[in-house]
Amino acid sequence: MPNDPGLIGSTKIVAGLRELAGAYDTILCDVWGVVHDGRAAFAPACDALGRFREGGGRVALVTNAPRPRRPIFTQLAGLGVPRTAFDVLVTSGDVTLSFIAERGNAPLRHIGPERDLALFDALREETGLSPPRVSLAEAAYVVCTGLDRDDVETPDDYTAELAEMRVRSLDFVCANPDLVVHVGERLIYCAGALAQRYQEMGGRVLQAGKPHRAIYDRALSEISVVRGAPVDRSRTLAIGDAMRTDIQGAGDAGLAALFITSGIHREELHPSRANKRNDALDLAAFKQFMLGAGRAPMAALPRLVW
Repeated sequence: MPNDPGLIGSTKIVAGLRELAGAYDTILCDVWGVVHDGRAAFAPACDALGRFREGGGRVALVTNAPRPRRPIFTQLAGLGVPRTAFDVLVTSGDVTLSFIAERGNAPLRHIGPERDLALFDALREETGLSPPRVSLAEAAYVVCTGLDRDDVETPDDYTAELAEMRVRSLDFVCANPDLVVHVGERLIYCAGALAQRYQEMGGRVLQAGKPHRAIYDRALSEISVVRGAPVDRSRTLAIGDAMRTDIQGAGDAGLAALFITSGIHREELHPSRANKRNDALDLAAFKQFMLGAGRAPMAALPRLVW
């Protein structure tokens, strides 16, 4: 295998999911950047997941979306993701609910856009709890689902608030560990960017989504219900586009990983994309990137296709 031109380090560059599918019964697939870009579904990716299911495999979509799954189902349908592409959907918002429930009705400061308030509706429906959302001065802890105005704000806009939180030693529940996400070609900061700043200041952060173990365990548990049997981790493939969350998280959970290179890291790995000449993976850039990544996915693919 060392002379295989499709091998870079220990990572195999593959042409499509079909080259790997026979070795796996279950896929845990990232959503944003792999299945859609926030504007429209990637039809080849949906087709690939559907074909895997047609062959008897099971698919869990696992997303760091900070909202519970119900509105995400609606969002996916609106973007054109067919229900035939997956069996179950697990969000970091689902895991966040358990973190909030542990604190009962303690008052909290919510940082995040209004569209994420569905999280608290779901909390009330599922647990009967309705913790008051208050100002930082009155809060016992903080729940962050994103930036309040994520279309215009950056983490720098929260410097003073993070400093006050640190002085009071408030816990910071991060509903979305992603640092950034692409909406089309635009880069939007996520809750993870604020969590990272707070951790650097010495604050305590509780992370609900990838790369942390809780969301993987939940996804595997839900797939086992669908399958009617425990999931074999050695026959489970995680697919994602973010090295820090998807690939690291898969490794920590003991899962093989397929890295989609044209997602969050596309500027580094597909530099020619900027001038629209082509969208090919730059193998030299990929090799350099992997040297500094600290994680080696089992395989890599520019875009999820069959």
